[in-house]
Amino acid sequence: MGLLILRAAAGFAALGVTHWVSDLSDATLWPIRCLTIATATLLWVGLWTPVAAIAQAALQLGVAVLGQQLNVTCAIYAALGIGLAMLGPGSWSLDARLFGRKRIV
Repeated sequence: MGLLILRAAAGFAALGVTHWVSDLSDATLWPIRCLTIATATLLWVGLWTPVAAIAQAALQLGVAVLGQQLNVTCAIYAALGIGLAMLGPGSWSLDARLFGRKRIV
């Protein structure tokens, strides 16, 4: 249940990424918005969780660079994505249903 909450938090963090670079043009923000919606959706349903979490972390760090300011919130959200990628999707995800639950013994 804890990973479900972590995936939900990372999905909402991914959606807030465009808030930090609002001074960019719409042509530049459009691909970023599409990627954030895609990664948030993948994180919420738990499909390809490690890939989506790494993409979310990369987007957060990319936004920090594009915004030309190192925002602590972007760094924390990037750490959240990296941590989620290392932990995996959890039992309440489509990854667990499709590929089986991975257990470390």
